[in-house]
Amino acid sequence: MRAIAEGLKGQEGALLPILHALNERFGYVDDQAVPVIAEVLNLSRAEVHGVLSFYHDFRRAPAGRVTVKVCRAEACQSVGAMALIERICGRHGIALGDTSTAGVTIEPVYCLGNCACAPAAMVNGRLHGRLDAGKLDRIVGEAQE
Repeated sequence: MRAIAEGLKGQEGALLPILHALNERFGYVDDQAVPVIAEVLNLSRAEVHGVLSFYHDFRRAPAGRVTVKVCRAEACQSVGAMALIERICGRHGIALGDTSTAGVTIEPVYCLGNCACAPAAMVNGRLHGRLDAGKLDRIVGEAQE
């Protein structure tokens, strides 16, 4: 963590590039990174924590083996995305943003750029459109195999 922070501290607005680099390298930004980043950038821990907790792009814990990102933008909402979210969360017994014991992480996103094929979701990096509950369940099930 420290090497990444030290390597990027010279960039303008270095906090976000450091957080992105840690998220990419480790899959999440561990709470132990907060004091390290604060020290390297001469910021308070509160400032680092505030930025880390404000942006939804940063994971605070490791994701599961299967990551499902369901679009919550207006086009997807208008054709049933919220019902899909309720269904998938209920099926896995978790809230949006959590990881099930079976290793499925369900995350909100605010646009996948697939508005013409709404509702849309991304499962393990693959974009899927025109989803219904059955299709999303099948795709997630296949990803778990």
